[in-house]
Amino acid sequence: MTELALHISAMVLGLLGAGHCLGMCGGLMGALTMAIPPAAKARRLQILLAYNLGRIASYSVAGLLLGLVGWAANQAFADGLRIFAALLLLAMGLYLAGWWQGLTKVEALGQGLWRFVQPLTKRFMPVHNLAQALLLGSLWGWLPCGLVYSTLLWAASQGDALTSMSLMAAFGLGTLPLMLATGLAANRLRQWLQKPFTRQAAGLLVILFALWTLPGPHQHWLMGH
Repeated sequence: MTELALHISAMVLGLLGAGHCLGMCGGLMGALTMAIPPAAKARRLQILLAYNLGRIASYSVAGLLLGLVGWAANQAFADGLRIFAALLLLAMGLYLAGWWQGLTKVEALGQGLWRFVQPLTKRFMPVHNLAQALLLGSLWGWLPCGLVYSTLLWAASQGDALTSMSLMAAFGLGTLPLMLATGLAANRLRQWLQKPFTRQAAGLLVILFALWTLPGPHQHWLMGH
């Protein structure tokens, strides 16, 4: 898969996957919005952006760290790692389309870490400035999420730490529109992203990327067309 296709896939996962995660992330986004004191309401958009930039930075750091593990694994068995990446991408396409919810089971992996991180968030609330918002958002990035974890494993399976980091950044940017829409009560965008047709179209696109990623003779045909 080309670098462009990889990053498009990551952004699609973030954009449409966030619709499935709205119950968890949307509630937190609402809580963070409520944490903005009345005196800072005029800067609400700036604070919401700072929250999300902190969150995306956490995704990128996690991508870099796990990407180093993926790089080491790639040195040992490149083809096996590529097949693993394709299967993860296939699972995420099914998840986005709403045809299989198995990825949510991996959220349990991060519950222990979140129990340690969650109490730290109270130190930055209510939010009075952009630095607080950025730090609070960086903690939010470690919230247990099956889609984030699966995307992280997929990014790491590319076998390059910097690629893993940039893919997680692209994924985070993909989640940005819905998270901002939730914070700003932009219901029209939320409704469009949650429509079955929108989700299924995105899921099929990611499934095609998964088939493209799988090694085999079909790749020569795909590259020729």
